Amino acid sequence: MNDIQNNIINKYEALRSQHLQDFQSIKSKENVVSILRLVTVCIFLISLYVMIKNQSHLLFIIPAMLVLVGFFLFLVRWHDHLTATRKFKKALSDVNEDELNYLRHQTLSYPNGLAYLDVHHAYAYDLDVFGNHSLYQHLNRTGTHKGSEILANHLLAISSQSEILSNQAAIAELSEKVAWRQSLFAQARLTYDNATTYQKLIDWCQEPSYTLSKLVVLLSYILPIILWSTILYGWISGNSDIFSVSSFLFTLNLMLTFGHFKHIKGAIIGSDGIPKIIKSYGLLSATIENENLQAPKLQTIKNKLFKGNQGVSQEINLLGSLLSDLDNIQNLLGAIITNGLGMFHLHTLRKLGVWKQQHASEVSTWLQAIGEIESLNSFANFYYNNPDFVFPTLNQNHDIIMENAGHPMINVTKRIGNPVDFSNQRFVILTGSNMSGKSTYLRTLGINMILAGTGAPVCATKATIHPMKVLVTMRLSDSLTENESYFYAEVSRLKQIMDQLQGEVCFVLLDEILRGTNSDDKRSGTIKVIKKIIEKNAVGIIATHDIEVCHTTDEYPEIMNNQCFEAEIKDNDLYFDYRIRPGICKNKSATFLMEKMGVI
Repeated sequence: MNDIQNNIINKYEALRSQHLQDFQSIKSKENVVSILRLVTVCIFLISLYVMIKNQSHLLFIIPAMLVLVGFFLFLVRWHDHLTATRKFKKALSDVNEDELNYLRHQTLSYPNGLAYLDVHHAYAYDLDVFGNHSLYQHLNRTGTHKGSEILANHLLAISSQSEILSNQAAIAELSEKVAWRQSLFAQARLTYDNATTYQKLIDWCQEPSYTLSKLVVLLSYILPIILWSTILYGWISGNSDIFSVSSFLFTLNLMLTFGHFKHIKGAIIGSDGIPKIIKSYGLLSATIENENLQAPKLQTIKNKLFKGNQGVSQEINLLGSLLSDLDNIQNLLGAIITNGLGMFHLHTLRKLGVWKQQHASEVSTWLQAIGEIESLNSFANFYYNNPDFVFPTLNQNHDIIMENAGHPMINVTKRIGNPVDFSNQRFVILTGSNMSGKSTYLRTLGINMILAGTGAPVCATKATIHPMKVLVTMRLSDSLTENESYFYAEVSRLKQIMDQLQGEVCFVLLDEILRGTNSDDKRSGTIKVIKKIIEKNAVGIIATHDIEVCHTTDEYPEIMNNQCFEAEIKDNDLYFDYRIRPGICKNKSATFLMEKMGVI
């Protein structure tokens, strides 16, 4: 492991240690506040007992009890703040722990995105974009549903050159913001949303809001004022008869509020956890709003989280609070007291209706912006962890040139870099024995083309690339071959590739095609496929074991060449150096291996 990698590991270790210390310190404070809350409750109960026993001290005891109630509420809020901070610090510690395990190749604990896999996609299945140990799992540092979805979408399509350049600038800037990126990721991890809760929120925003009549709004203010006036008058005057009026008003407030119970329940999004999730969205938005971001792409996204000069995090937090307050109606005792005394849920319903009319149409835009930052954050983390990777320069000549191109998901200590050059000659026929590295080389090309097409750095020391669609046939899934022969499924995939090539130049990767037929048919079919692809001006490579296929380059010497991976026999054993060479493979490793193992 080189010095740069060691420095990154040391950075993560220092951050983990600091966050763990903060976690322990906050946990100690949290315990102290818990004890203070208990002491406050005990003093309150003692004061209540004294008040009942000695009525003459009411003027002193009641204010003291009110102070205790206020102090207790303060302690509750303080404790909630400490609990949230403690969880955040633990999440930050876990972020660094996971990065250390990742860099040390111990565990890969990030979601693998398997839900986004479409086996019919042009390359997602063949190149292991999703699933265990996939490209997505190596990249993924998103915590929200929308963030993970946007990251997946970036990997499933090639962006325009202008978009790629703007992404490169954004990723380069974010890569240096280690502490900020980790804060965003840790907070996103604490969101605990999913596709279901996200969709419920979006559906709720699209539903029309309920509007209270002007009379009900007026009564919701007047009746509680009259009620509290009678209570205060009765307490000061000592006239207990007035409390019968107070009881009537209390009941009237309840009746008016619970008369709107159906609308109150209808305004609640159908999950107990959604208010907390929404408040987490607010924290994510605030994290982005408060950061100085310079890249044009980042500024554009950040601006979506502002209305005028005001960040939307306050509005998001307000929505979370309103929904949480509205959901409290299910606490029967609390609902009776708060609504009897002040029509609490009726006021909340009105405020929620106003909020919905003003902001509901913008929620999806806000969450999209947060998800975009999360996605760029993932690419930036990938770049930070791999500082030897490079951003490719772009061209419009369909040239693909890389020096020391390697597979980014292979351990750096085992990774072998190879040159890539599709400039003068646009198509390669690749030969080599099994285990020599052909398929890995094809995947290296495909994965780096995908990364380049998102604006991410590629695993090479130098690169110039014309981003283009990637079309691959390397393997077929069971779902593709179900109810049809393997050969027919493979031909169907080749037909899809040919159709794509009809309208534009694409990058094509083919690995030992037409396996489901006899050797002569396979050879002639493979040659015809190559010629057809050449006619359509495709750029790419085909791997084959058939030496006769390699002679196709003789017909197109200006645009095709042969390359190979060789195996050497040293000390009665096979040796692979995984280095690509010009020409056609000559060694017959299969015969040697079978003889050595006693098969033949």
